[in-house]
Amino acid sequence: MKKLLFMGWLLLSSNLFAQKAIEIKVWPDGAPNTNEMTQQVKDGPLYVEEPVLTVYPAKSGNGMAIVACPGGAYWTLAMGHEGHDMADWFNSQGITYAVLRYRMPNGHNEVPLSDSQQALRIMRQHAQEWNVKKLGIMGSSAGGHLASTTATHFTDAETRPDFQILFYPVITMDPAYTHRGSHDNLLGKNPSKELEQKYSNELQVTPQTPPAFILHSSDDTAVPVANSVNYYTALVKNKVPASLHTYPVGGHGWGYRDSFPYKRQWTGELEKWLREINK
Repeated sequence: MKKLLFMGWLLLSSNLFAQKAIEIKVWPDGAPNTNEMTQQVKDGPLYVEEPVLTVYPAKSGNGMAIVACPGGAYWTLAMGHEGHDMADWFNSQGITYAVLRYRMPNGHNEVPLSDSQQALRIMRQHAQEWNVKKLGIMGSSAGGHLASTTATHFTDAETRPDFQILFYPVITMDPAYTHRGSHDNLLGKNPSKELEQKYSNELQVTPQTPPAFILHSSDDTAVPVANSVNYYTALVKNKVPASLHTYPVGGHGWGYRDSFPYKRQWTGELEKWLREINK
């Protein structure tokens, strides 16, 4: 009986904050570039026919919005626990939340970034409708690389996020401690040093880089925690407000899963940080 009441409360509380999702084509008139994929190839990267931004507007928006980039090594997309599953939680805080289904690079490193930048433009075009005053970029694993690339490679005010949230992010393309799959899928197996440096986002931080909230597990064997530590260090060096939270265990890829032993800690810490930067 108690379990049924609890489940009913969860459903009720979710309905209080969640609105019907809105799907928006990122490039309704066609993208300005191509990854040269026209269909799903067996044993090939995920074919995204059209990148889509799924928006969950908050019923009582507090002025904040977030675009999430799920991970998947620039090969596939973990759209659930690193994307859509967090919608109700962010909405409950008054935050409008959007999940980006972006194209894989497939040898064209500029493609994912162009999708994430256009997603930010779309959110700002709807700023009045969704009460968007502060817009952040978020990403997990390779999606964290895309998010941190968005935060360090912006070209104007429209494409600069106001803050960034990074879950166990791939930050560097330095072969010494990158995630090799993400490196190869984004840049190829034998890229130039110049290209590796361009997408090593710890090297691209400036005083104009937006504030960051970073999460990582110390025992992550897929993406070494040095990715987050070195990015945090670069942010601090450039006097960019940054918060780094490392947990002793948890491995890689936990996202919003209940199985992560520090879920209560990271959700509480992120919720507090979001309140503080929205003052």
